[in-house]
Order: sequence, then structure tokens, then C-alpha cells
Amino acid sequence: MTPAQRPTTGRRGARVLLASTMAALIALALWAASVGEFAGAAGVRAASGPAAPPGFARQPPGGGAWRTYFPNVTLTTHHGDRVRFYDDLLRGKIVVITFMYASCTGSCPLTTRNLLEVRRRLGDRVGRDIWFYSITLMPERDGPRELKAYADAYGIDALGPGWLFLTGRPRDIELLRRKLGFAYVDRERDADRTNHIKLALLGNEPYGYWGTAAAAYSDPEQLTLLVRWLDPGSYGLQGPPG
Repeated sequence: MTPAQRPTTGRRGARVLLASTMAALIALALWAASVGEFAGAAGVRAASGPAAPPGFARQPPGGGAWRTYFPNVTLTTHHGDRVRFYDDLLRGKIVVITFMYASCTGSCPLTTRNLLEVRRRLGDRVGRDIWFYSITLMPERDGPRELKAYADAYGIDALGPGWLFLTGRPRDIELLRRKLGFAYVDRERDADRTNHIKLALLGNEPYGYWGTAAAAYSDPEQLTLLVRWLDPGSYGLQGPPG
């Protein structure tokens, strides 16, 4: 059993949890820096609802509402269904969002395997109020057929609904990538899609909580904990704000 597979209990568990939380905070800072504008403070309390978990932003850049910040572009799922990004995929949901591409042989398989374990741990909450979205960085290559083949290789659909692989028009994917904070400030580095940002964006749309975590190399147990932290049914948040 590897260290990442051992149960985290007692003092060691507390140390692992602290390290994971710090990693999430660092990831959020890096995400904010990469976007150049996402800088919501940890623990900001809105007019209603509880404070955001540590390391999670409560307001979009410049204030305002998240629903007006996120592009409502049309995407296509690996099943061939057309969906609107905000109306169909974000509204009223807890989400885990990553970027990938089907021919990736580096971090993408690691991220997919890690999130697959998180999805197993979350059980039937996934597909009901928690959703996973993997958006291709190479829509010119990855249509629904290619994305379905990728999903099938990992047995994604066999676990039930709740995880969609998404493609769309290149300009819409690029808009999403930048709005969601998956772009490097350095243009030369950003132009290389094979060297993409290896984070997961975690969000609770009703509460407006948004933050990031390392997707490929984190302990799945700690990633699961972060997702549950956003889940009113798991950690006692008293329903969505009024």
C-alpha cells in the first residue's frame, strides 16, 4: 500500500488534510495569477449564505454575479447532445471541471484516473447534484466520437451519469479556457496545448463558491473531501442562499 492509499486518521490524517488544504490554497493563488484577474479572497461572506471554504472565491473578477461571468456557449457532449454551458451544465450544480484532450499521454490519463476514483467515492450524488466536466483543448481533433472512445476506455459511463466530455467551436472553447482560468500569462507557454494547466476547477454554483485543486497528483481521498466540502448534503451547509 502506498502512502497515498493508506487511511488518513489521527494526527497523520490531520497533517495530510492540512497539506491538502494548503495545496488547494496555493492552486487557487496560481489560478488567480494565471488568469490575471481572478482574485476573490478566501472566506468572503456574501449578503446571504455561509462563508466560502478556505481558498475559495465568492465573487467573480470585478464583483457582480457568476451567472453573468460564465459564458453560456453551446457545447456538444460525448453522447452527441448539445448543451449550454451555464444554463445546462452549471446552474444549480456542484461541478468539477478539467481540460484535456483525447490523444494526451501525459497528465490527462493521470487526471482521469484520479477523478474516476473521486467519482466512485462520491457515489450516487454524481449525476444528481454533483457533475464532472472534461473539456477538450483540441476541438479541431476531438469530436463526440473521439471523446466517447476516450470515456469508454476508462469505463466512465459504466459508473452511471454525471461525467460529460465536451467539445465545441474552437473560439468557444478558447473563451471558456480563459474565463475559467486555464490560461498562462506567458503567451508562448500558453500557445502549447500539450503543456496545459493541470488543475481542476471546483464550484458550487448556487452558493457561488469557486476554487481549484491539483487534479493529476493529489490524493483522491483529499480531492473527494474538497468536493464534499462544497456539498450542502455532506458538511452541513444550510441550503443555498436565499
